Amino acid sequence: MKTLPGRRTRLLAATTVTAGLVLVVAGCSSDDGGSGRTTAKGVRLVKGGQLTTCTHLPYPPFQSEVDGKVRGFDVSLIDLVAKNLGVKQQILDTPFENFKTGAFLNSGQCDLAAAGMTITAERKKNVDFSDPYFEATQAVLVAKDSGINSLTDVKAQGRKLGAQAQTTGEDYVKTKGYDPISFESSDAVLNGLRTGQVQAVVIDYPVVQGWLKDKANADRFKVVDNLKTGEQYGFTVKKGNKALLDVVNKVLRDTKTDGTYQKIYEKWIGPYSSVASPTAS
Repeated sequence: MKTLPGRRTRLLAATTVTAGLVLVVAGCSSDDGGSGRTTAKGVRLVKGGQLTTCTHLPYPPFQSEVDGKVRGFDVSLIDLVAKNLGVKQQILDTPFENFKTGAFLNSGQCDLAAAGMTITAERKKNVDFSDPYFEATQAVLVAKDSGINSLTDVKAQGRKLGAQAQTTGEDYVKTKGYDPISFESSDAVLNGLRTGQVQAVVIDYPVVQGWLKDKANADRFKVVDNLKTGEQYGFTVKKGNKALLDVVNKVLRDTKTDGTYQKIYEKWIGPYSSVASPTAS
C-alpha cells in the first residue's frame, strides 16, 4: 500500500474536524491516571492517555472510514489492546512505505502499526512483529466476461495485470515474471479493474471478499485464482518495545481463547475458519 509522494499524514482523533468532515475513531475513552506517558502496566506511550496507531487508509475490511468513523478488523483488535492499557486508540493515517522501515515508530509518532501488514524477514530487520493474527492469500480477480481463467492466462493472452505498490502481492507476481501496473491503494487497484485500465488484479483475498459482498461487483467480477503464498499478518512496534508487544500478544491470545476473535472476524470479513486465525507463536 503506497501513498503518492508529498501526501500529508492525517491524524484521526476521537473527534477530529478537518475541512468540515468529522472523523470518529472507535476507542476506549479513559486517561492514564495522571501517570504521564507510562501506563500502569509499564508500557511507555508516545502520548499520554492514548495508544497512537499508524495505519494506511483505505484498506477495507481491515481499516477504512465507515459512516464517518475509522473502523475495521484491525481497528477492532487494537481497540482491545487500548482497553487493556486503560487508554483510547487514536489513528494516524500514514504512507505505507514507512511501515516497512519503521520510520513513524522510530521517530516517536506512533506506538504501533496496524495495516494488514505481512510478516517478512526483511521487515523484521526494522520492526518487531506481534504474533501472527491473520492468514492471508492473494486472489486474482477478473471480469466475468474477460475470458481469463487463471493467472497464467493473463500472460498467455497479453493482458494487463494490476497490483498495489509496495505490497507482497506485487512482489509475488514479479517473481513469477509479471510486470504489473502499480496502484497506490487497494481501492485504486479495484477501480483500475472496474474501469478497464487492467484486465486482472492480484490483491489480498480478504479485500476481495469484502468487495464482492456488493452485488453489483459480484455480478461483474470473479476470483479465478487463489494464490497460497504462506503470508501472515502481524502488528508492529518499535524494535525493543517488549512491554507493548507483550500486551498485544496477550490480547491476541485472549481473543482467540474467549471467542472474541471469531466474532470480530465474522463481523468484518466473513465466515470464520481456523485457517484465518494462526496459532500464536
